[in-house]
Amino acid sequence: MDKTLVKLGDVCDILNGYAFRSENYTKSGIRVIRIQNVQKGFIEDNNPEFYPDSYYEELENYMLYKNDLLMSLTGNVGRVAILNEELLPAALNQRVACLRLKNNISIDKKYLFHYLNSDFFENKCRESSNGSAQKNLKTEWLKNHSFFVYSLDQQHKIVATLDQVNDLISLRSQQLEQLDLLIKSRFVEMFGDFTVNNKNWEICSFSDFAIIDGNMINDFEKYADYPHIGIDSIEKETGELKGYRTVKEDNVISGKYLFTPEHIIYSKIRPNLNKVALPNFTGLCSADSYPILPIKNKCNRVFLAYNMRSKFYLDYILKFCKRTNMPKVNREQVCSFKSPLPPLALQNQFADFVTEVEKQKSTVKQSLEQLETLKKKLMQDYFG
Repeated sequence: MDKTLVKLGDVCDILNGYAFRSENYTKSGIRVIRIQNVQKGFIEDNNPEFYPDSYYEELENYMLYKNDLLMSLTGNVGRVAILNEELLPAALNQRVACLRLKNNISIDKKYLFHYLNSDFFENKCRESSNGSAQKNLKTEWLKNHSFFVYSLDQQHKIVATLDQVNDLISLRSQQLEQLDLLIKSRFVEMFGDFTVNNKNWEICSFSDFAIIDGNMINDFEKYADYPHIGIDSIEKETGELKGYRTVKEDNVISGKYLFTPEHIIYSKIRPNLNKVALPNFTGLCSADSYPILPIKNKCNRVFLAYNMRSKFYLDYILKFCKRTNMPKVNREQVCSFKSPLPPLALQNQFADFVTEVEKQKSTVKQSLEQLETLKKKLMQDYFG
């Protein structure tokens, strides 16, 4: 495929943001697109900030339009997103750049978006940024950055292919979310609302159905090849274990807890993230977590894990999180938890249901991984 080398600054106008004053933020008006809003491929708008409409004239040169390309210039540099119409009116904050294709340029905006979201471009941004503690990227570097552009017809084909793969990835992700919701719905269907205990189950103390099994390990030679689970390896909400390494690879030097496939791993740091894992192997976990061992003739560990991920448990435990910098709960607070406890046979029935759903999730995850591998290969072929 024929391609031409061009500079970003020759094909795009690159706009820098405005230094908004946080004390002027309001609850409505002009949405401020800040550095934390720009994620890889999308705008996160969970906690929006606004500026009064009265500042419109002052902000006229920083107002954004539908489908503007926005890029983070500080921290996680090189993240690029497209601004959706529903977020307008919006203005550009400092350390966020806006890239707009110049008139009469034969470049498909979606092609540029896909290129800017490639690992190749993101790595170039990191390599070219300044600062050790926090990366900063200069717009002058952006203007001089060169990249290859194919014919417009070929660009359209590349966009169509990548969009199709992205749509399939999104579909698989939605399927996983729906399967997770199915499990939560089944929990409520079988056990009712624990907040009001509308099925009149017996109320039990934590010690009646589980213990915190604090078996501290300091022999790191014996356990060198065991998996080491830090709390960063536990995915929020789902409890999925990802990206962990061995005790030796992490150069562990401080005491850790031993866990087995009979335990639950519960993160006591920032409990609002809801990190409750169900390991299927033996290993060591961070002292920032608790290995919880359900009492076999009282409690099923799958049931307990979903109980501890529920709003009922979160409402209880978050009452203790008074620390602003790093919320944390202690052993006594976890052990003071009281919960309705359905019969073990019913708990086991729920666990069997979860097992069947997890099989379906495993199939979807495998398909998702294959699609993500395909996308990486295509991005490498087109842009790498």
